[in-house]
Amino acid sequence: MSFFGKMFGGKKVEAPTTGEAIQKLRETENMLIKKQEFLESKITQEIEIAKKNGTKNKRAAIQALKRKKRYEKQLQQIDGTLSTIEMQREALESANTNTAVLTSMKNAADALKSAHKELDVDKVHDMMDDIAEQQDVAREISDAISNPVAFGQDIDDDELERELEELEQEELDKELLGVGEPTHLYQTFQQMKSKKKQSLHLLRGLKNLPKTMQI
Repeated sequence: MSFFGKMFGGKKVEAPTTGEAIQKLRETENMLIKKQEFLESKITQEIEIAKKNGTKNKRAAIQALKRKKRYEKQLQQIDGTLSTIEMQREALESANTNTAVLTSMKNAADALKSAHKELDVDKVHDMMDDIAEQQDVAREISDAISNPVAFGQDIDDDELERELEELEQEELDKELLGVGEPTHLYQTFQQMKSKKKQSLHLLRGLKNLPKTMQI
């Protein structure tokens, strides 16, 4: 059994956490600082004793200076110990910070991995292709709706005029075959000419309609 095993009874001591070790070092620092303050006060006292007995009691003055030397040596040792403990505490605090940072980063990486677990890159690409295809279809449908076939574009003006003349001739023939006065025939002819002009005007107006108003 090792020396430390014998010293601590041979039982395996569980290592403290980083936080516990830091707290213990801080407690030790505070204790040593109080010890420093005590030794500094004792050194001041011994100096006063040596001054007081310097001429009256040389032996007492020398003893006071000897005690002062011992206190100063202890104070020097404590200074070195404090420096070591301070460096160790700072190293532990840095390690504790690094551990916390690494733990957070690992948790984030695990969460990201879990989020991507159900996602397949090929499926994502296929889905994006489908979306793009449907967007193209929607755009084509929108273009088709916004550009309808213009009303009246397939109508032949000459054919309409011939048809109108035939209708006028039929009406004129009916009037001529019927019984009526010349004045009545003239009025009928004038009315038919007026209707013809109105029909042609309406036809031209339909052809000039904007595409957005055509059905």
